[in-house]
Amino acid sequence: MATLKEYKKRRMKTPDFKEAYEELAPLLEIRAAIIEARNTKNITQKDLAEKTGIAQTEISKIENGTRNPSVKLLQRLANGLDMELHIEFLPKRTKGDAKSFAEKIEGKIK
Repeated sequence: MATLKEYKKRRMKTPDFKEAYEELAPLLEIRAAIIEARNTKNITQKDLAEKTGIAQTEISKIENGTRNPSVKLLQRLANGLDMELHIEFLPKRTKGDAKSFAEKIEGKIK
């Protein structure tokens, strides 16, 4: 049986799957950034909830991808993490880019 990583690698060769996955890239990146920041600060979802006034269940939904956070909510999370929120518009990647988004975030979400 193939591992999830192997399965995803195989599916990423399918244009429709890859396009759908890349569409989700910004949300996956936000999710990874929140998890990474929280882990770096060594605080739990409960701790972050207490600091921000955001329910722990809402933080969990954001981190597991079942809720799309607003910019206002992201700002509250950033403040609770004692961090700044930065949002950027970047040029689109080309086929010649060394790493796809999927490869870049793979190590961030565990």
